[in-house]
Amino acid sequence: MPTTNDIVLRPRFKIELNENNETLLKAFEDTKKTHPNFIVSRIDDHVFIKFPKENQHFWSPQLHLEINESENKTSTLHGLFGPNPTVWTMFMFLHFLVACLFIGFGIWAYTNWSLGNNYAIQIFITLFMVVIWFALYFGGRIGKATGTNQMYELHEFMNQILKENKIT
Repeated sequence: MPTTNDIVLRPRFKIELNENNETLLKAFEDTKKTHPNFIVSRIDDHVFIKFPKENQHFWSPQLHLEINESENKTSTLHGLFGPNPTVWTMFMFLHFLVACLFIGFGIWAYTNWSLGNNYAIQIFITLFMVVIWFALYFGGRIGKATGTNQMYELHEFMNQILKENKIT
């Protein structure tokens, strides 16, 4: 499951399958009762695979599959690995907050500079926002590295379901 870019925080993949999408979706839906090590939920053409609460940690990934019908009764499976949606939302909120503070303190520093007032504190806080931005980025990378083994487990489980149903 190599990625083409080391900066990818949410790896994606795409698989063309020779089966219609309802058969694939049913195969994943049927695993709810037979595989207790994973939680599988389906909403329309989307399948979410994650770990039970007792096997999760803060950085545990989940696998989101979108199975679309293609021509001639074939399907396209789009996969996306990502953190728990709550963790992802928190990270995006923090990035937005840091960006707003960076812009706000940057404008305040420029205003004080143009008025001839002291602006050292505003410059310091603006530069500190850059440091926080990098800390958030590297925190996300560390989180991804922490969840890598579970990401491979999710991918292997998906492949196992496809093999069990003779879909690959």
